[in-house]
Amino acid sequence: MAVQLVYETHSITEDNEAGIATGWLPGRLSAQGRSLAAELGRRRPAGGFAAVWSSDLGRAVETTHLAYAGSGVPLVADERLRECDYGVLNGGTVADLDRVRLDHVDVPFPGGGQSYRDVVEATATVLDDLRRHHEGQRVLLVAHSANRWALQHLLDGTPLEQLVGAPFAWQPGWEWTLE
Repeated sequence: MAVQLVYETHSITEDNEAGIATGWLPGRLSAQGRSLAAELGRRRPAGGFAAVWSSDLGRAVETTHLAYAGSGVPLVADERLRECDYGVLNGGTVADLDRVRLDHVDVPFPGGGQSYRDVVEATATVLDDLRRHHEGQRVLLVAHSANRWALQHLLDGTPLEQLVGAPFAWQPGWEWTLE
């Protein structure tokens, strides 16, 4: 039996609105982000999921709590679903990050950061756990753009370089079947 996987990015943050690349910093949802997180809970009701897994970074945890706290669905915060660690660029501008993003598909960001390939590897281990623990169930993941790219690379076969180099394109979720 397969796992039905639904993916959503965390809601809009104060940093998103200010053009800041939060990376491994916790971040906080903006007023609009808090409203959108509550809307997520209405758009994707908890009763449709066996569990909601999220990044353990503050903005993703805040999104899932606003959407699903008190619903009875288990909320699992997992560090393997974190955004890419931009090293010295955590908290820098999105413009600065965009200039060097493609240089870090395979090479870690300076200052102890990760590469996007590192995020793919961490996300792959989460998928293995979902297959083991949620066979025949529907699960929601709430994380970051790098995790979405990892999923599209792992599950759709899209080259990672193509994903990292493309402009950010939000949509109300992505869905896959994990065999």
